[in-house]
Amino acid sequence: MASGDLRAELECSVCLNIYTDPVMLRCGHNFCRVCIDRVLDTQEGSGGYSCPECREEFLDRPVLQRNMKLRNIAETFLSAQPDREKSGVFCTHCVDSPVPAVRSCLLCEVSLCDKHLRVHKKSPEHVLCDPTLSMESRKCSVHKEVLKYFCIEDEICICVSCSLAGEHRGHQMEILDEASEKKKKTLRNVLQKLLTKREKTEERVQSLQEHRRKVEEEEAGDTERVTALFRDLKRRLEDLEKRVLRDISGRAERISISIRDLEIKKEELSRKLRHIEELCNVTDPLTVLQESDTGDLCDTEDGDNEDRERHEDLLHDGGGLDVAGVLHTGLSDIITEVNVYFYIQRAADILLDGNTANKYLQISDDRKTISRSHKDQNYPKTPERFQCSQVLSSQSFSSGRHYWEVDVGGSESWTVGMCYPSIERRGFQSEIGWNKKSWGLCWDGHQYEVIHGSKKIPLPTNLSSNRVRIDLDYEAGRISFYDLCDPIRHLHTFTTTFTEPLHAGLWVGDSCIKICGGRWENSAQSLVTSQ
Repeated sequence: MASGDLRAELECSVCLNIYTDPVMLRCGHNFCRVCIDRVLDTQEGSGGYSCPECREEFLDRPVLQRNMKLRNIAETFLSAQPDREKSGVFCTHCVDSPVPAVRSCLLCEVSLCDKHLRVHKKSPEHVLCDPTLSMESRKCSVHKEVLKYFCIEDEICICVSCSLAGEHRGHQMEILDEASEKKKKTLRNVLQKLLTKREKTEERVQSLQEHRRKVEEEEAGDTERVTALFRDLKRRLEDLEKRVLRDISGRAERISISIRDLEIKKEELSRKLRHIEELCNVTDPLTVLQESDTGDLCDTEDGDNEDRERHEDLLHDGGGLDVAGVLHTGLSDIITEVNVYFYIQRAADILLDGNTANKYLQISDDRKTISRSHKDQNYPKTPERFQCSQVLSSQSFSSGRHYWEVDVGGSESWTVGMCYPSIERRGFQSEIGWNKKSWGLCWDGHQYEVIHGSKKIPLPTNLSSNRVRIDLDYEAGRISFYDLCDPIRHLHTFTTTFTEPLHAGLWVGDSCIKICGGRWENSAQSLVTSQ
């Protein structure tokens, strides 16, 4: 049913407007509650009541029954109609006072209100549409006829003359309503996709907002700790400065003390020299022989070795080296304090568990390297052994912060990550990332991706180095992957709540991959991570 015809069915015969709170008389006719109450009030005292439409009479004032279905239909119709006042289109014939138009006639090029629409001609050539001020846009610019078809080939609206004798003759075309419905269907599909994208975007926003809240909480704690740390560092540096300056100034003082001691000794030696010279000049043998302290006078080596060693030490005093040693010791203590404040993590000593290795994986003697082999390694059958080309670490992590590094340069396809020990050992879904119990970074020979729960997220750029770092913060629920280029580049972080201990996991498609140490000399973080 056309919009104009539906409007006519929904109009109250008293006020000629769309029903408002419609009620029904026993005769079946509907009216606005306010309108019929007003009519029945005027009939009060006349000896009876009658329907304003069919004139059926009632002895008593009829009971009004609400028509809920008609009310819902009227409200739905009104919600789908444009706001007449806002549209700015008014009835062409209502010249005394502007009345909003409900329809426009493209043939007559007039707009009509409810009242004038009732008396307007209903013949087919009179094409009615929603109120519009641009009637020319609904007509063919060439033939000045109403646009009735849509040319599929040229994607343009055309009139009857264009379809029969114009440049669109022979083209495939559709009626405007049909073409419009098809386009609406396409737009609804696009709308659904956009809604889905918006929902995902909202989820990402909420996720980042939650992450921001956690970061802000961490920032508050870190700010407090850094403030306390630097306050303590300032105190420690001031104490170290005083100690080093004291040691520097003490070097000259020690030499001064030695000079004073030597001056005293020199005076003592001069006294002995004078006394011995005097004895040597005495002619009386008895006087010489009876001198009581000649033994002391003749002991010329008393303390000489000690003086010589002290003299050599002072002459070759490595003062600068002593200062450097004090500084090194003091600064080392301060660095240790920084590590305590920020829980600097050490590289986890990852060893591979041979009981989990696939039978075609060869493990090196130091249990750091796995190589893909075409030969069965004849491992014992264990329930922990993987059917896929995979192995776990013997260590597990159930708390704290840890990291480990892998050299993937020897393989054309690989996956590295973290796994729960309850991960499946059979089938395709036992591979790292292809289940809910593991998180991985993989290279399939064409694309770098991170994967969890069988969902892959392509990385926007390739790795710049052959080394990958995996960071675990168990309490925070974070597994992060880094490209160990210079400087280190963050690749991706998974965030969740861990429910089991975690093992390091390696999958190799060919050749080999190797677990490395935790030190990375070329990175900006080398000082911190190697402490």
